[in-house]
Amino acid sequence: MFNMFFDQYYLLLVVPTLILSIWAQITVKSTFAKYSKIPSSRAITGVDAAGLLLKSNNIRDVKVERIAGSLTDHYSPMEKVLRLSQPVFGSTSIAAVGVAAHEAGHAIQHAVHWSPLALRSTLVPVANIGSRIGPWLAIIGLAVSGQSSSGIASLLFNIGILLFGGAVLFYVITLPVEIDASRRAIVVLRANNVLSEKELNGVKKVLTAAALTYIASALTAIASLLRLILLSRRRR
Repeated sequence: MFNMFFDQYYLLLVVPTLILSIWAQITVKSTFAKYSKIPSSRAITGVDAAGLLLKSNNIRDVKVERIAGSLTDHYSPMEKVLRLSQPVFGSTSIAAVGVAAHEAGHAIQHAVHWSPLALRSTLVPVANIGSRIGPWLAIIGLAVSGQSSSGIASLLFNIGILLFGGAVLFYVITLPVEIDASRRAIVVLRANNVLSEKELNGVKKVLTAAALTYIASALTAIASLLRLILLSRRRR
């Protein structure tokens, strides 16, 4: 069982992506902290920036609420609620405006029925189940393969891979969704002269740092799936 967790595929494929994930998390926190200390020239708050983007896209049925924590900002399509964290909601910093605008970008995607966002929302339950159960089913299948219950082992492995594959697809689809939300945010902020070009460059750095975390998550998921498949082929 030790080899099921620490094999050469894990070291070659998964470990580098885990290191990238750690670096991405450090980068997004440090970048957000840096631009959280720089106020926007127009002193617009995060909640006001979100409201401006919603209004400019004629979105009237989305509520903006405050949520506890830091970097917990998100848009809930099912509830039509945009939640902004404590350091974003009432702050006038460049980072706050950028993050709030990005989350409003998701609300815009939802309002125009952007298909990648709809697909990602559909995959949420699959991703939740697949990321938690899928790898374990596959590992159990590999662990008992070669025994008298090889048929059951193969079934467990295939179900695990199928479930985990759904989770991997979710992570992959998330990338264009997040990038497009940032693009929409920048377009509206620039069109309404909310921030200067220098300030927009700061927003881009914050949102790019955030995008790195999604890239790292997708690569980790892909590497983990590939590792399980390679382990299965090696045992045959």
